[in-house]
Amino acid sequence: MDTSDLQYVLALQHVPNLGDGSAKKLLRHFGSARDIFREKRSALLKIEGIGNFKLQNLSEAEHLKAAEKELDFIQRNNIQCLYYEDEEYPEKLKHCYDGPILLFQRGKVDLKKKKIISMVGTRQASFAGVSFCREFIEELAPLDPVIVSGFAYGIDITAQKAAMDNDLQTIGCLAHGFNQIYPREHYKYVKRVEENGGFLTDFWSTDRFERTNFLKRNRIIAGLSEATVVIESAEKGGSLVTADIANSYNREVFAVPGRPSDKQSAGCNTLIKQQNAHLLSCAADLIYLLNWQLEESLKPVQKQLFVELGEEEQLLYNFLKEKGKEQLDLIALNCNIPTFKAASLLLNLELKGVIRPLPGKLFELA
Repeated sequence: MDTSDLQYVLALQHVPNLGDGSAKKLLRHFGSARDIFREKRSALLKIEGIGNFKLQNLSEAEHLKAAEKELDFIQRNNIQCLYYEDEEYPEKLKHCYDGPILLFQRGKVDLKKKKIISMVGTRQASFAGVSFCREFIEELAPLDPVIVSGFAYGIDITAQKAAMDNDLQTIGCLAHGFNQIYPREHYKYVKRVEENGGFLTDFWSTDRFERTNFLKRNRIIAGLSEATVVIESAEKGGSLVTADIANSYNREVFAVPGRPSDKQSAGCNTLIKQQNAHLLSCAADLIYLLNWQLEESLKPVQKQLFVELGEEEQLLYNFLKEKGKEQLDLIALNCNIPTFKAASLLLNLELKGVIRPLPGKLFELA
């Protein structure tokens, strides 16, 4: 997209009350942002769902002037602009009706053919929550997923630091423009994140920093990934909003359960109880339900001649040696091991190079 076209898209994004969904309707009908500003209002009003309220501030001079200033900021700060029809625009976000028409990016983001999960939770994370988050990402590391979060205190920054510690790409979704970093204490992580992924936002440098920004930002966190994981959430909170948005996008949601008396787990327990989230006890639960499998191109493991196996791992090994290949559920049933635990044990065996996964949740000896 050339500079002139980008300025008109920015101008369209700047129109208050219009919204991304309505903007996409107009773009699909008229072809370009430039044509929308040049079209007669009577023609614009013929589009279903577009009324006077959404168009009352459509003033070409006012919005183009603001867009020109923001474009200057973008160019001076090496910010990449992703139009929602561009190839570089995140694929999963393209399918969200309210995904931004224009997304701003910094860093080395690469989401092509990647497994992507979003991780959110309370800002007042407990020691147990932080520990689970770190261990969970470490267990997922062999599958090379991209970890998305909100760069906030607590679970967010824990997930992003754990991703980088395990050489995984991480994306921070910001609730403000690239003229600032919130919280300021996390500025020390900015360079490292940009070298191991990057940041995304649809906010301008001129946008006021308000609490409602977090709710708008959460749709990007939920929309980027195929699954959202909630680790510790009170009865009310932004994490539950993200989970609700993810469900509205028909994405999978996982929640880590806690004790009934634990206020920091009340939101997660409610998600599970109301069947709005899968119960998550370990990485194997997510791997099984998303049908993720290790690919040979991702951190291959060479089979060893002599591998030490635990008692239950040996049981699974012996079963597969006898059967040749079998589905996860039948392996668990015949070995008298809960499915979630069998999935975890099979992952361990896979990492040791003893077994390999097959399509349809089948496993066989390597």
